[in-house]
Amino acid sequence: MSAPGLLVAAPRSSSGKTTVTLALMRALTRRGLRVRPAKCGPDYIDPAFHQAATGRPSFNLDSFAMAPPLLDALARATTDDADIVIAEGSMGLFDGVRAAESRTGANADIAARYGWPVVLVVDVSGAAQSAAAVALGCKLYDPRVRIAGVILNKVASARHRRLVEAGMARVGLPVLGALMRDAQLVLPERHLGLVQAGETADLEARLDRLADLAVAGIDLDAIIAGAGGAMPASGGALPMPPGQRIAVAQDAAFSFLYPHLEAGWRMAGAELIPFSPLSDEAPPDGCDVCWLPGGYPELHAGRLAGADRFLSGLRAFAATRPVHGECGGYMVLGDTLEDAEGTTHAMAGLLPVATSYRRRKLHLGYRVARLCGDGLLGRRGARLIGHEFHYASELSPAAPAPTALAQVTDAEGSDLGFAGHRIGTVTGSFFHYIAADPA
Repeated sequence: MSAPGLLVAAPRSSSGKTTVTLALMRALTRRGLRVRPAKCGPDYIDPAFHQAATGRPSFNLDSFAMAPPLLDALARATTDDADIVIAEGSMGLFDGVRAAESRTGANADIAARYGWPVVLVVDVSGAAQSAAAVALGCKLYDPRVRIAGVILNKVASARHRRLVEAGMARVGLPVLGALMRDAQLVLPERHLGLVQAGETADLEARLDRLADLAVAGIDLDAIIAGAGGAMPASGGALPMPPGQRIAVAQDAAFSFLYPHLEAGWRMAGAELIPFSPLSDEAPPDGCDVCWLPGGYPELHAGRLAGADRFLSGLRAFAATRPVHGECGGYMVLGDTLEDAEGTTHAMAGLLPVATSYRRRKLHLGYRVARLCGDGLLGRRGARLIGHEFHYASELSPAAPAPTALAQVTDAEGSDLGFAGHRIGTVTGSFFHYIAADPA
């Protein structure tokens, strides 16, 4: 029997979803419940915080990037061996791309598909009864979605809370709790959003503080009672591994590997062998594939440039076996990386790529890629869906078709040209691979 679930969402970004989600996850876990976390959309930072709060892995559920069989397989895996699922939305509840209904990437697609009631987090700073009008709009906008209640965030005073609650009562939305305005609740941020979970030295204390606030300010019994939903009878398979023994770079510079990929690879019998470039470790010789995930190499460019054993070992590995880098890993596979101060550092030199974090420009959105040749990600012509979120700029010219990784469009089909590189056994691009599209 699958566990019931709830989706924590909001009318817009920066409403406090992550704060409330982590508070609920930790508080319910401390009660002794087996809480399984999930994240709607392509975010690869929040799942690590979810795992820290619950002790259990958090899968991304993405209605645009994942075909329904894969989506259902991940949702079923999330509800197995659990008492309750707490899923965190991204952006606003209904924000997605223009696509077929139920395939927009919006949080609402996930809530509707699995029948998970929505706990709506409303930032009430600068508003009182008017906050109820926004919440009512969310309640009525999509009949597939049921709002279980609201949690008020950034409440200024007891009087402020009473005014907001009066508005919510008028539109028939129960208030499940409230958090007062408190700057100490905000997790540290960086240019790509939250600092990684592993870098937050006082993370356990922060999570316990959030749990204390949830116990004091949120009706946890009502949260548990409000969970619901059901899973489809069957689902598809998780992504297959690119090799049998996979060397995976893993440290503060390389950390953005989607949990569902790692889980799928392990379930298929692959071994993931971690190594640390920042500790000057080379990819282990016994592996048949090397994968450099995304992360923050621009913050560690000097150390990486001086990691001679890592760089020489990576070059030796690539001489006989496949190597793939995505986003930060792609930057390290290139010739040079310019850091924020304008210092240029030599990288592995395996791809003709020069990147710069000093010359920043936001690149954000889904990417639909058609592979230009055979490689770790699939056969030539295979269609993949991924996501970009980075500020680094590529200074070198785009690869031509014979040596490009893929021809790429955005989510709405606008042509973005060729992306990434494919030189011998080495491939890479700025987009993070999420799933193959069987269509």
